[in-house]
Amino acid sequence: MAATSLLYNQLKAAEPFFLLAGPNVIESEEHILRMAKHIKDISTKVGLPLVFKSSFDKANRTSSKSFRGPGMAEGLKILEKVKVAYDLPIVTDVHESSQCEAVGKVADIIQIPAFLCRQTDLLVAAAQTGKIINIKKGQFCAPSVMENSAEKIRLAGNPNVMVCERGTMFGYNDLIVDPRNFEWMREANCPVVADITHSLQQPAGKKLDGGGVASGGLRELIPCIARTAVAVGVDGIFMEVHDDPLSAPVDGPTQWPLRHLEELLEELIAIAILTLLFRRGLQKGSSGFKSTLHPTVIKIKGSVIASFHKFASTIPLSRFSLSRKRNRAEKADVRKKMSFEKEEVRRNYSM
Repeated sequence: MAATSLLYNQLKAAEPFFLLAGPNVIESEEHILRMAKHIKDISTKVGLPLVFKSSFDKANRTSSKSFRGPGMAEGLKILEKVKVAYDLPIVTDVHESSQCEAVGKVADIIQIPAFLCRQTDLLVAAAQTGKIINIKKGQFCAPSVMENSAEKIRLAGNPNVMVCERGTMFGYNDLIVDPRNFEWMREANCPVVADITHSLQQPAGKKLDGGGVASGGLRELIPCIARTAVAVGVDGIFMEVHDDPLSAPVDGPTQWPLRHLEELLEELIAIAILTLLFRRGLQKGSSGFKSTLHPTVIKIKGSVIASFHKFASTIPLSRFSLSRKRNRAEKADVRKKMSFEKEEVRRNYSM
């Protein structure tokens, strides 16, 4: 429990955010060890605390013919090797209460899948391992549900819980991310994580050549959702990463290419730092960050502050007042147009 509390507090205190990342599923021991090394090297270089993620069983595949992984026994052995070889904490998911005890002996964070976020017996069994519990918000749930799910963990005697936004159903075969959820989920009184890859799934939205369907996705929009999340100000980023997403057996359309991971993380760090600076109302020359920041993060922070002040100094103050006047005029025009359109609709449908 002491080690768990230490990790939990380290993640809560991470600036500008912590990272949960890895391939969607364990494909082989060789692949998972190689991916863990590369992702750790990158996260260390950019200065982000990393918890390595991969699943031993994808129990919720669209088709019964789809690849699921090596299973719990073999998968946990492989994750244990990753943990020892690279001194990395591990996050993996459970689907049944009976899995929790065994998974808790290897994983530092037990993840509750989105479809199971309200399953009380599963939540309690996971909580009783004493490990950190990361609860994915169901695609069908309001953000307020996470407050109740987190409370189930605490009432089972485990204070180490975090909640994760992974999108909301938007009609059939599509998800949408509501940025308000990042703020509303803070009512759960715990760290908030943004899943920037699963959020862009298109469930059962991809037709297969041999018949049937699989989940598609919008990989190209991962940076968009990621920028939004860190700009709002989340505590952690969850993302699935693969060295060859096109050949990935699971969720290839929403796994981020390993070769682009470093540049994306550097961009997200810069945005997150700027958000923190604004939130804390810092003046030029002040720090406001812990002195233990990684040198790379400090370098990015300095670059962000310098660029912002350089940009701000080029904008005349009159620009802001003119902009406000222009915005008021534009809003008035829009309201007038909307009023006219409503009247037209009313007239047409009353005939």
